[in-house]
Amino acid sequence: MLIDTHTHLDDARYESDRDAMIARARESGVDTMITIGCDLATSRSAVALANQYPFVYASIGVHPHEVKHITDGWYDEFRTLAHDRKVVAYGEIGLDYHYNHSDPELQRLRFREQIQLARELKLPVIIHTREAQDDTIRILKEERASEIGGVFHCFSGDAWLAKDAIELGFYLSFSGILTFQNATMLRDIARTVPADRVLIETDCPYLTPVPHRGKRNEPAFVKQVADVLATIASDGTTVTSEEIGRRTSDNARRLFKIP
Repeated sequence: MLIDTHTHLDDARYESDRDAMIARARESGVDTMITIGCDLATSRSAVALANQYPFVYASIGVHPHEVKHITDGWYDEFRTLAHDRKVVAYGEIGLDYHYNHSDPELQRLRFREQIQLARELKLPVIIHTREAQDDTIRILKEERASEIGGVFHCFSGDAWLAKDAIELGFYLSFSGILTFQNATMLRDIARTVPADRVLIETDCPYLTPVPHRGKRNEPAFVKQVADVLATIASDGTTVTSEEIGRRTSDNARRLFKIP
């Protein structure tokens, strides 16, 4: 059994075949999925989908690209959404200095606010960080995010970011990027991460893994990430994809308190 810890099941690219896509995931051994909010509207959609499918859970929050849209009342609405029993995390939140769709200073302010809200709600945080390693780690430390824990989703940073995240008590989640031919450094980093700190995800419909490159990504393809992790395990034993699935699923259930 596998848990895809980061999906965007509400994406418009699934409108024509969402039920069939989810059925394919289940047939491929994906036992559980977490669908992620990136603003208020998609957070509402995530909660609605989680209540439609017993094996889907939701995360709520505002992506750094979208924090410029936060208005009065958004955080109160997130407090209300968080009461839903299917909400297991707050995010994805963080910093993205690559595109700067929202002003960096505003990103930092909203990042702090959302960590504070997640601590109030007692929800682990799902972190998005791109070209913002130092500020991300500094703010997580200053806002005492380790008290609630969380995960650096779609990890593609360097060895220092992996080290800093693990020292904070966070998990690292690997996506289809791990399967890319040019991801040698990332596979080297993944090899060093403690087995009890690893999660897997698709970030679908984005980042489709090999051998499905060029197609729309979907949760069924998280198995390719597990397969690659099995080939690079460094604990001196033969590790199967099934064992990777068990380990990462145990980790996900522990972090997100999924029954």
